[in-house]
Amino acid sequence: MRVGIGYDSHRFEAGRPLVLGGVTIPGHPGLAGHSDGDAVAHAMIDALLGAVGVGDVGSRFPAGDELWKDADSMELLRQSVVELEGLNYQVVNVDVTVICETPRIGPHVPAMRARLGELLRVGPNFVSVKGKSNEGMGWIGAGEGLAVHAVGLVDSIRKPHDFTVGGGGALAV
Repeated sequence: MRVGIGYDSHRFEAGRPLVLGGVTIPGHPGLAGHSDGDAVAHAMIDALLGAVGVGDVGSRFPAGDELWKDADSMELLRQSVVELEGLNYQVVNVDVTVICETPRIGPHVPAMRARLGELLRVGPNFVSVKGKSNEGMGWIGAGEGLAVHAVGLVDSIRKPHDFTVGGGGALAV
């Protein structure tokens, strides 16, 4: 088993939809960014790629590359999961903390857990999403943006073995 930590932060930007964990949150300015700005997806990509030591969101999907302009960050996360699987790893569980004054995260947690659980191939019971306030401190407390911390646990994919009884009663692989 391997564990990785991810972090992302973005400023709010009027005129963009707010997308967190693949869920659009109405009535709130979105996040500035080259892609759709989904800081939950970005932090999760960092955590999962970091767990297996193959980089981060910026190295895989550089902000200067027009290919990723306005990209759906959940698609970037999906590609990262496919990369993990290609390296013989699978997601075990994830834990995400969104730090902001607004919007309130709690009402959107079930939808985020469902969306992330489906994409990560673990189901919502293995996805934790929490919202926390910054208690009015700093740029987050001033309502200028939000930050996300993510932790991802991965394990090698267990492949079935063909165990047969060999000579002398020993198991041969």
